[in-house]
Amino acid sequence: MSISSAISNAISGLTAVSRGTEVVSSNIANALTPGYARRELDLSPRLAERGGGVGLDGVSRAINAGLLADNRLAEADVGASTTLSTFHAAIERIFGTGTEASSLGQVLTAFDSALVSAASRPENEVRLGNVLGSATDLADKLNQISRAIQTERSSAEEAIRKDVSRLDAALGQVATLNKQIVSLAAQGKDVSALVDTRQAAIDGIAEIVPVKEVPRENGRIALFTSGGAILLDGSDPARITFDSVPGLTPEMTVGNGALTRLSFNGKPLTEGQMTMFGGGTIGANFAIRDELAPACQRQIDAFARDLYDRLSATNVDPSLNAGGPGFFTDAQAAFDAAQETGFAGRIAVTTRVDPAAGGDLWRIRAGINAAGPGNAGDSAVLGNLSAALAASRSPASTALSQTPRSLQTLSAELSSNAATKRVQAEATALQDSTHRVSLQTALLADGVDTDKEMEGLLALERAYSANAKVFQTANDMLDAILRLT
Repeated sequence: MSISSAISNAISGLTAVSRGTEVVSSNIANALTPGYARRELDLSPRLAERGGGVGLDGVSRAINAGLLADNRLAEADVGASTTLSTFHAAIERIFGTGTEASSLGQVLTAFDSALVSAASRPENEVRLGNVLGSATDLADKLNQISRAIQTERSSAEEAIRKDVSRLDAALGQVATLNKQIVSLAAQGKDVSALVDTRQAAIDGIAEIVPVKEVPRENGRIALFTSGGAILLDGSDPARITFDSVPGLTPEMTVGNGALTRLSFNGKPLTEGQMTMFGGGTIGANFAIRDELAPACQRQIDAFARDLYDRLSATNVDPSLNAGGPGFFTDAQAAFDAAQETGFAGRIAVTTRVDPAAGGDLWRIRAGINAAGPGNAGDSAVLGNLSAALAASRSPASTALSQTPRSLQTLSAELSSNAATKRVQAEATALQDSTHRVSLQTALLADGVDTDKEMEGLLALERAYSANAKVFQTANDMLDAILRLT
């Protein structure tokens, strides 16, 4: 080997060591940076005709594409299950459980106890007042549950709007990065940092909707949902829009046109096409708005109807008119079975028994439509009201099973169902989270290992010393030759 070749080899080695040190430093500095992929310096032997030594082929990103794809799908699963778990926990809280004084079952029990107490002393106005107070509490509890359900629907509606806005912004960012990567790659420049940024943007999309990345030419990528919707394949991303509606009520549905679904490239999606966006937080929030919350509303409306029906029967209170309201009303009117939706939010104690509204407490004892106070010691109506609550009968509403049971049993079923669904949702969320953690652990194992990077840095230090020694030796040889001349 000639002296010039030795110098050329040493210089190429020193250059490679310098670049390698930069790569290792970048890896260590960004070990915890989201979206960052470990860098590797690509080297190859240089031809002897070109002076020999080592050639720099560039810097490559070390990423396991299969693990990354699985992790993104896991992110969507976690986003969906966490959203649903939060919803079911909220529903359980509003129904209440066990012996909580504010639970539906305990409020109903308090009403029944007040009736029993008043029946033992029907002439006592304090006890009649307790019946009115507990009945009002029961109606208020049903109103509160109905409002809470609609609040959850409104929250889901707002969450959809925000997710669509985030999705639109992220797709625009990925499309811009695609163009920049293609442009810089054509100039022979390192695009690793841009690819990292693009990966982080796609990871953000994955929580909103399950997404799959497909490589295209010149470093570009295309994005599809797992349901088949084309989010990006070319220069421009898909246009996804959503018209949100504030303040949802039980009557508002997609079917009657009060609510909307997503629009894809200017066209509203049908119910079947919405499956393309199933999974992730968007899919979960649509499920809450259009399926889960309305199902809860139907159940509490059916419960309110059963309460109304039990206490408005003429055999319970002979003073009532057939088909008319009884102790409870639909906003002070008779209940219409065709208007059951939202009834829990409208149910109220009749003002005829409320002195604050111009009514009379004695009507609780004598009958809602009684002509006068009657016998102050007559507890027949009070006993009938309590017996009606305890009677085993089939609900008139089709939203509940037709198994005969008491109203207390029915309230316990509703609370138990809410608790069961919460437990199931939390179990699913935990399972999904554990799966995601295992995938992230595997990704980290393939990512930056600071110990290995430090080992590499020591190897580079030795390589630097060796190349510097060769360069110094060649320089000494040249000096010796010059001294001989």
